[in-house]
Amino acid sequence: MEQEKNIIHNVNELIEKVDSMKKQDKLDLSSDQDLSIAIMNLVSIEEHFFFTGAKLQKPEYFDLLQEVRKMRGDLLRKIVKDPEGEVWCISKHLLAASMRLMEVGTKQQGMGKKEEAKGLFQKAYDLYSLFWALNMKIIKTDGVKKIDENAINKNDQEKRGFMGKMGELVRKAIDCCIE
Repeated sequence: MEQEKNIIHNVNELIEKVDSMKKQDKLDLSSDQDLSIAIMNLVSIEEHFFFTGAKLQKPEYFDLLQEVRKMRGDLLRKIVKDPEGEVWCISKHLLAASMRLMEVGTKQQGMGKKEEAKGLFQKAYDLYSLFWALNMKIIKTDGVKKIDENAINKNDQEKRGFMGKMGELVRKAIDCCIE
């Protein structure tokens, strides 16, 4: 029960934080969400330049990769502010993995494997939610210790796991279609 109160408090706190940042023009989640998708695509472009350069043995593609990498870094700085530890790299990899899982899920769906696609889409969304939770500083890592694999803490009754809870928080707090 205490965990449930904590979750409701966290959702309300998250919504208040988002609303406050919107009012102060510090946060335009609709634009930031679009920017995060653009960053995902820039990471993919980097990968394609790498593989094209390597496969064709044309180093000029590596030069193009560096140009795109610089652009991606500049844009990522607009969302990932004051990263501690390896949050910068974690953020980049969360977006990249989310994008890849979306693409693989789309291919699976196109082959008629809807259940497999659904699982991949959920994983993509979980990673994307984790990216936002990390960069909106919702995640607090102090006092973290190993408990039941799908529980947030020892009082967690629903046991949907950290990703499930983060996805719920992001869904409730961030609606890019509300202007």
